Amino acid sequence: MKWVTLRELLAFDEGGILRLLLAPSGQDIRLEGVIIGDEGPERSCAGRIVLATGITIHEAARRDAAAVVVRGGGDEVPEDVLTTADQYGIALLARSEWADWDDVATLLRSAIAYAEAGRGDRMADAMAGGGLAALASVVADFTGGSITIEDTQFRVLAHSATGPEADELRRSTILSGKVPDWRVEELRRSGLLRTLWSSNEVIHRPADGDTPERLIIAIRSGREMLGSIWAAADGRDLTANAANALSRAAEVAVPYLLQHRLRESGARRREEHALRGLLSGEGEMSTHAWSLGLSPDVRCAVVVAEHDGQAGAAAERVMGALALQAASYRTSVRVLRESARVVALLPLADGDERDALGLARELDVLAASTQGAGPVWVGAGSAAPSPLLASASRAEAGLVVRVLRERGGLEEGARRHAAAAELWSALDVLRVLDAVRPVWEHGSGPIHDLVRTDLEAGGELVRSIAAYLDAAGDVTAAAQRLVLHPNTLRYRLRRARERFGVDLDDPDTRLMISLAVRLVERP
Repeated sequence: MKWVTLRELLAFDEGGILRLLLAPSGQDIRLEGVIIGDEGPERSCAGRIVLATGITIHEAARRDAAAVVVRGGGDEVPEDVLTTADQYGIALLARSEWADWDDVATLLRSAIAYAEAGRGDRMADAMAGGGLAALASVVADFTGGSITIEDTQFRVLAHSATGPEADELRRSTILSGKVPDWRVEELRRSGLLRTLWSSNEVIHRPADGDTPERLIIAIRSGREMLGSIWAAADGRDLTANAANALSRAAEVAVPYLLQHRLRESGARRREEHALRGLLSGEGEMSTHAWSLGLSPDVRCAVVVAEHDGQAGAAAERVMGALALQAASYRTSVRVLRESARVVALLPLADGDERDALGLARELDVLAASTQGAGPVWVGAGSAAPSPLLASASRAEAGLVVRVLRERGGLEEGARRHAAAAELWSALDVLRVLDAVRPVWEHGSGPIHDLVRTDLEAGGELVRSIAAYLDAAGDVTAAAQRLVLHPNTLRYRLRRARERFGVDLDDPDTRLMISLAVRLVERP
């Protein structure tokens, strides 16, 4: 029977996916599997850890669950949940705010596999507690070769000691922490990688010139490829049992590579969660900044690049390129990629907010050089004195994008990037309109009647009034703009007064109808 103790589970959880709230029966209880939510009213939960999705703590307790994981986040766990868990002797854990249920399920299954790998044979016993580094050393003893353990991106996760006879390729791989690109391409052309990814067997590569004999095996969890183990005969022959030892090592390595993947995935998810929190102003700002490695007293600004979302694959390609460009602008930049938007949090060099405009300009140039991608607008928000206040710069950068989009449209040569300081009056207008919109949408009266009725008929009267107000009441200038005779415009304005009771000579009426026209022009 496969099982893991609560203590082993918590030790395995290096990424902090779970938080222990209560363990009334101690941390040495056995967890013999995972049940996700309510898998049927008759399903026993005896000895299992239950993920509380669609099942209550009371129901899990009634079915003899050993432990329950509840949703984490900012809200405190209800007192009755804690009381029930304590009463029934159930361990209670909370899921971290940034994690989802898939993360928790993967963690639990990986921890059980990890615990099983550490029980029951000489290889597992020899490396107990030492991780992948110990595994590499033990496998070197079993095979008589030099060992590297790599992930699917050919990064070296662990290696055995390197002797004086080691070939140059092994030395450079270990020193750089990654198989050289030229070597990966060579393996791809030769077909070795295709064989490796599709085989469960040990692959033998005979010695060739300066390249020693090698044995290679893929590390898999079911059908999922996790990495590979390479054994090189550096200065001595591989043992007769080397292939069998390598096969067993691939089995033992599975939970360690799953843990590595969880750790990497968890780090990315935590960073993304923290960045979203800083940019939206939600959650504990200091914790978010700490998670991103940002000092709370560094000045920063936010740059937003936004696509119109209409160009399909080309848009996806250009937004991916913009995200990479933003991330490479400086190592301290933090980038959030969304479907049609890239948001970059930029710590400012020497506190100079022109730095943000420089990034915006680079993104604009890159987007404009991508054929068929469609328009991209890039806005730089004003500098914030701290990443804890980055949400204000993020909101401002979004307003800049809106102004550029409305002003430029698809016109040839239209400006596609700007900083907030260049558009301050237009940004203030947007802020006012955003604040007024809920009042307008829930209001009533003559102006509402005029706008609503005329828009349903095509909007001729609204457009005429808008031109009249934009011309500061100059009928002749407004009529020229509309390509009308002045008397035609006077007739329309008179009709607004007679039919709807709207007096355009009244300052308050002019203000309200100006706002109304702006609001209907910006849905």
